[in-house]
Amino acid sequence: MQSKITKVLQHMAHTHEQMARILDAERHVAVRMSQIVHDLPDVEPDFGGFSGLVESTGQVNKNIIAYLNAIADLEEAMAEGVGRVIKELNGQEEE
Repeated sequence: MQSKITKVLQHMAHTHEQMARILDAERHVAVRMSQIVHDLPDVEPDFGGFSGLVESTGQVNKNIIAYLNAIADLEEAMAEGVGRVIKELNGQEEE
């Protein structure tokens, strides 16, 4: 039984590692986009009018929100997996 739990933990760790790599890639995209926004001129930028500015800002916000949601999903998945393992270990201790 202990080896099964160890294998599950190893699989969960590998899955979390892959999810973290995906989030890291998304983080790089969000950082680069924020750098682009930071480099935009403050005086009379040409975004295609006010509607273009609103659209560009909305796209940046959507990417940041998507990144933060992905982090929340990763934390939730990790907590759920660890919770299952703890329940299994508690059940094994009672036997």
